[in-house]
Amino acid sequence: MGLAQAQQRPATPPTRPAGQPAATPTIAARPDTARAATGDSLRVGVKPKGDIETTVKYQAKDSIRFNVQEKKAVLYNKASVNYGEMDLKAGVITVDYNQNVLTAEGLADSTGKVRDKPVFKDGAETYQAGRIAYNFKSRKGKIAEAITQQGEGYIHAEVVKKNELNEIYGLHGRYTTCNLEHPHFFINASKMKVVPRKQVVTGPFNLVIGDIPTPLGFLFGYFPTPGKSRASGLIIPTFGQALDRGFYLTNGGYYFVVNEHIGLRVTGSVYSGNADSFGGWGVNSDLTYRKRYSYEGRLEFNYSRRPAGLILRSGDLSANANLRKNFKPRTFWLTWSHNPTPRPGGGRFAASVRTGSPEFNQQNSLDVRNYLTPAFNSSISYSKQLRNLPINYSLQATQDLNTITGTVNLTLPDVSLAVQRQNIYQLLGMPTRGRFYEQFSVDYQFTGQNRLSNTEAARSLPSGLPLLGGNAASRTVPVQLSNLGPLLRNYQTSLQHRFGLSLGNYTLLRHLSFAPSASYGESWFVKRLNYRYVPEAQAIRVDTARGLFRVGNFSGGAALSTNLYGTVNFGKTKRIQAIRHRLAPSLSYSYSPNYLANSNYYQQPYNPLDPTQSLLPVDLRNSAGALFTPSQFSRYQGFAGTGPGGGQVSQVSFSLQNQVEMKVRNDKDTTGTEPTKKVSLIDGFDLSSGYNFAATAFRLAPLNVSLRTQVAQKLSVLVASTLNFYQRDSAGALINKYLFEQDSRRLARLDQASVQLSYQFDSNRRPGQPVNRNQRTAPVNDPVLGNPNQPDSYVDYLDFTIPWTLNASLGALYSDPGPRVARAGTTRNRSWPTVAMNVSGEIKLTDKMRLTYTSGYDFVSRKVTVTSINFFRDLHCWQITGSWIPTGQIQGFNVTIGAKSALLQDLKLNRNRTFLNR
Repeated sequence: MGLAQAQQRPATPPTRPAGQPAATPTIAARPDTARAATGDSLRVGVKPKGDIETTVKYQAKDSIRFNVQEKKAVLYNKASVNYGEMDLKAGVITVDYNQNVLTAEGLADSTGKVRDKPVFKDGAETYQAGRIAYNFKSRKGKIAEAITQQGEGYIHAEVVKKNELNEIYGLHGRYTTCNLEHPHFFINASKMKVVPRKQVVTGPFNLVIGDIPTPLGFLFGYFPTPGKSRASGLIIPTFGQALDRGFYLTNGGYYFVVNEHIGLRVTGSVYSGNADSFGGWGVNSDLTYRKRYSYEGRLEFNYSRRPAGLILRSGDLSANANLRKNFKPRTFWLTWSHNPTPRPGGGRFAASVRTGSPEFNQQNSLDVRNYLTPAFNSSISYSKQLRNLPINYSLQATQDLNTITGTVNLTLPDVSLAVQRQNIYQLLGMPTRGRFYEQFSVDYQFTGQNRLSNTEAARSLPSGLPLLGGNAASRTVPVQLSNLGPLLRNYQTSLQHRFGLSLGNYTLLRHLSFAPSASYGESWFVKRLNYRYVPEAQAIRVDTARGLFRVGNFSGGAALSTNLYGTVNFGKTKRIQAIRHRLAPSLSYSYSPNYLANSNYYQQPYNPLDPTQSLLPVDLRNSAGALFTPSQFSRYQGFAGTGPGGGQVSQVSFSLQNQVEMKVRNDKDTTGTEPTKKVSLIDGFDLSSGYNFAATAFRLAPLNVSLRTQVAQKLSVLVASTLNFYQRDSAGALINKYLFEQDSRRLARLDQASVQLSYQFDSNRRPGQPVNRNQRTAPVNDPVLGNPNQPDSYVDYLDFTIPWTLNASLGALYSDPGPRVARAGTTRNRSWPTVAMNVSGEIKLTDKMRLTYTSGYDFVSRKVTVTSINFFRDLHCWQITGSWIPTGQIQGFNVTIGAKSALLQDLKLNRNRTFLNR
């Protein structure tokens, strides 16, 4: 046993004269030895002797008083005693070496307030108390007015006894997850036993909220307090009443800790129904897994069984159209996400799956996003870049699910292999001499896909020719085992090869950039279509031929581009010092041969020069007696992959990009390091079009115009439009004549246009105000750390500078409605088919309460879109969460008040009214 800082204290401390310094601390002698310790060290270790097994270290801020005869030491003012894993801090500590007992209590100041109450730590356990008596030989103790933390919970007791097994027995105890010295709520029990890091067991208990006893309680209580972060246990269900399924118990089950990497949550729901009609049931399994530095993921499966219609009827006569009348009895939903940790040179396996019955979210989900989402995409992929080789490959399976039409498209497998661009000279190891052809490089990409779809597309022929057999309209085949044959017959397989040849990039006339290129692609199909005219039916018969068919596509071209700059200077003394205009013109040429003449790609129904080679009679007429327009039939129409190209292309395209910036004086610069700053006036003003010399009609492509800019760095503006140069007839069909050739001459006609405006409001970003303002917060009242500090007298005053955000966007789409219709019974299309505004944001009313909202308005239908208001209120150890959807088919509300701690997650009150329980 050794000591720390100490000084001899007589029975009656002498009065120190004014101005005289305090006595120099000396080394305290061990009470049971005749030889005093000497030396100038403040920590002296002595071999263990007697009942004391290790060194006892103690110190005090004021003084230490020894009573050698009684073998006692008294430590005054912020005393501390450390004995092995035991550490004790208090205002006054008494060490009795005869009884091997430590006694600690607080120290009263001049006002009578007790400060420095004992804080006792034994291993991983910490206690705060009014008075502590501890036997460091038997490791037993008695603690009065004790507070200790066990897991996420806190235990308060009038008297606590601790045995040698570290078990705690409390009298008149309170168990809570609130960390205040005077908790907001607690479970009151006359007796309790605590097994650290395992459990808390109580006798009869009741719940007390805000010092108000409630009748909620039971004959005994059991609260697990695991030392590790996860533990297996029961999940208490939630009860309620649903209009369509009756009384229910939902989300009750069990959580399994499989191992340190895997956790499984299995819950179920059951509905009582009405009379002889059972309301159904549901089950949910949620598996989470994680391996540090490798991967993490989550797999969730939901299954629901319910009656096909409403089994409980409302007593009123309301004819609410939002009330669903028919349901699908069996639905399921599968969600899987797998995210790997990136590693250099390793493969990457990832998954993002959201699939199931199209009706599941409409019948079971309360999530607005899932309810309104019309389509879900899923993918499972593995990709890898080979080390020291310019080769990468990937294997993928994808699925597209449309919940409105019930269409399911599955691509399995989807294989791709790519060789990055390689310089030919370097690839062959040939020496370079600065020739232009030494820039030539090649690349290669292979893609193999097999697609399955439950939708059989409608077959139609060009010009409205009659079709023998087939489906006049598309048909969706339900996905089930009985339809496995039709689903497999609807497969599509394609293999695609693409070879790219880059011929380099060259500078012409010092300012022009010239880049020629060429590419060849080839697709392999396992089936194609054959067309045959049946004279008896005067219709076309389409047959599917199976085999291996190759389709090649070649294209080549060149691009010429440059950058032009124009600057207007106003002088360095002006606020606007200069404006710069950047003009980026580009001219390109592309060529591809005529594939319509290839009989392996297309079938020509008419051949006026040789009627014997015609697929159809040249004089074939429709029901109105008019001759059909000649056209070609593609042998690979509707197939997956890249089909054959069309007619010959010899097209010149141009684009013109504009950007305008200005240089202004920086008034906020006080150091002279940044006297000016750049401000963008126009981010982009782009024009593009083209002219196909090989086309027989409509050679001039439409003009595409777009404008991108920002106003005051907050308002984003995006405008896009398409202008056409050709005339049209009274039915709206294009005529191969330019608009300037008609009587009322004009250059172009606006066909389509779109406008997108978005603005972000943020109260934190006002001029002269920092982005993140510091807010006053009340001091933390943590019983483990002692009494709280003095409160801030200004913290209760209201701060009217409430942080808030608002994101607003306005979108509009214009479409030319065509010529004015003079026929009776017909209406003209809308010029503005879509005009809608969306708003979203957050309002932080206080540090503890915030609101989030999202809404919108459709100006065409004059209706408010789905509006959702969510709120959150932090009540220290409790919280209130809620959401409200005031209008629409899924209107309703959900409010929950409950304890924050996951340990008492079932201590909550929920009220809701949704489309499932109106």
